[in-house]
Amino acid sequence: MSDRTNTSRPGPTARRRRLFPADDNRYVIGAACFIAVVCILVGGHLYGRYLSARDLGGRDNAIAQLRAQDETTKRQLDAKSAQVTELQAKLDKAQATLNAIMPSQNTFNIQPNQSIVVGDGRLTVGLVGSPSNESLTLDINGKLQSAAAGQIVEAAPDSSTKCQVQVQSFDMFKAVLVASCAGAKPQ
Repeated sequence: MSDRTNTSRPGPTARRRRLFPADDNRYVIGAACFIAVVCILVGGHLYGRYLSARDLGGRDNAIAQLRAQDETTKRQLDAKSAQVTELQAKLDKAQATLNAIMPSQNTFNIQPNQSIVVGDGRLTVGLVGSPSNESLTLDINGKLQSAAAGQIVEAAPDSSTKCQVQVQSFDMFKAVLVASCAGAKPQ
């Protein structure tokens, strides 16, 4: 009989030794794995910084473009504002000229020591002297009347007609009056 105990095939314990390294090789493999993990972490960190720097460059370009657009918009807004102010001044001037030519119906501007015919020719109203701080003196068909701003003065040129003269406002240089008459018109 032959002895088969010494064969060329390794036994189960020998195979296990090849799969799991010996104690002295474990530290080398552990260190290599640790170095690989550290390299992956450092590489990932550096790649992340590269990507964020690239994104920041795009952000900075976008901010620069938005600032340029903002400045352009501000200049356009300032130009439009100046244009609106100029047009408003022209409108106010044209409105004042129109009001001087064609005042509102029954509204009259009268200057000191001036008289005008109002109420379809029924009343003659004059401003006697310059107005004081609180009142003014009106000559209505030859009768002197003292009036304040907002006050209504009644006058009757004849028995069938009633007229009202209201003082809207006044200053040192003019008075604004509203005069109207109700009744039969003169022929």
